[in-house]
Amino acid sequence: MPFEKIIVLDDDIILRKNLESQLRLRRYDVAPAATLGQAQELLGKDTFDLVLADVKLPDGDGTELLKQLQLRPQRPLVVMMTGFATVESAVECIRAGAFDYLIKPFSFQQLEVIIKKAEEFAQLVKVNKYFSQEELADDGYEILGQSKQMEAVRDLIRRVARTQATVLIQGESGTGKELVARAIYRQSPRADAPFIRVNCAAIPENLIESEFFGHEKGAFTGAISKREGRFELAHGGTILLDEISEISQAVQAKLLRVLQEREFERVGGSRTISVDVRVIATTNRNLEQCVERKEFRQDLFFRLNVVPIYLPPLREHIEDVPLLARSFLKRFSRKHGANVSDISPECMSVLCNHSWPGNVRELQNVIERGVILCGDETVLKPEHLGLSLRQMEPSVTQTSASVNEIAKLDDKLVKLSDVERVHILNVLQKCKGNRTHAARLLDISIRTLRNKLNEYKKQGMLSECFANDTPDLEE
Repeated sequence: MPFEKIIVLDDDIILRKNLESQLRLRRYDVAPAATLGQAQELLGKDTFDLVLADVKLPDGDGTELLKQLQLRPQRPLVVMMTGFATVESAVECIRAGAFDYLIKPFSFQQLEVIIKKAEEFAQLVKVNKYFSQEELADDGYEILGQSKQMEAVRDLIRRVARTQATVLIQGESGTGKELVARAIYRQSPRADAPFIRVNCAAIPENLIESEFFGHEKGAFTGAISKREGRFELAHGGTILLDEISEISQAVQAKLLRVLQEREFERVGGSRTISVDVRVIATTNRNLEQCVERKEFRQDLFFRLNVVPIYLPPLREHIEDVPLLARSFLKRFSRKHGANVSDISPECMSVLCNHSWPGNVRELQNVIERGVILCGDETVLKPEHLGLSLRQMEPSVTQTSASVNEIAKLDDKLVKLSDVERVHILNVLQKCKGNRTHAARLLDISIRTLRNKLNEYKKQGMLSECFANDTPDLEE
């Protein structure tokens, strides 16, 4: 990001005025100083990005300022200027912490090159500091799966990655939305630039705006210094807005402006900051329904939904479970120093029959737990998974429940329509009322399922929890 505030520290009034005017023409805020004392006073009142300092000053040496700045938690970069250049002087300045060293007289073009390098260096330092505070991500993990659904997702990633389009990734928790976002980033032309992630659900509402856009010193209680936001850190690269549906209406309006104009102001600031970022957003909620309920701005949804990617839950591509399970087994065996090399047929059957409400993340955790509990054994077995009997045998449990409920209908023979009704309601209950998922499991259309439910409702045979005609994720 470009610098904002620069101190020009030189007792030569002609040089100082000339640098002031040239820098202001390039939209920098410039504070002039003729002595060390004036510069120290300026630094005590405000935060600056760069100091252009003469080596010889009326009240001391410019290197003294360098030494003082090293003690500050937030310090500007310093470029030293001198008309009496020696190798010893240059070495002393660099050792004291100077970013660069200019010999008078110099052209403004020379100074511009140095300022550009200083801006790039400062951006790199801020991004590295951010990454040092972040937890290690699953970089390098592949998007696995041989099903048609996952092949389609990978194909879409390849096509969209090379563009600059905004991407909205939707899917249930644990389906791998962040993994897809990182794959898009790694295959994009911005792969060498920063990738900054913001977990919108984990940041308190009163701090989310500051996290996005930064704040100025004194903007609110506790803002003791200027702070750059995540959008500034992502300048030139990609920003991932994780769980975008969790931000407030006020922040949504400001985010819309960033997407439209690529500019914003920090909290408590008046300077307009322009950024060049690619936006990828994820959500585990249906944003269209959020728009209908007035919880999410429609115009922001349209801006985010340029290229939508839907990640199916694991139960919809259960054929990928063996491949995923074996991949996780190898990974966690290496991680924990275990000798587990295979999965028993009984164990694989349990894995393939589980409904996986937590999706791929749940499968990953179950396999890691199994590897740990396997001990000295080399083959993963059902008892190592840590799943309850009900979780391990969902099909048997469901069948028993269905049979018992059918038996209650009549002591004699029951009608086929009654058997069908009980089975449909059992599947719907298993899917937690989600008609889209239920229709897929029943291998019927959503329209057919809706008509069946309306018929049961008229006959008074539909429970309250399924009586409301609420729209589904993909209706």
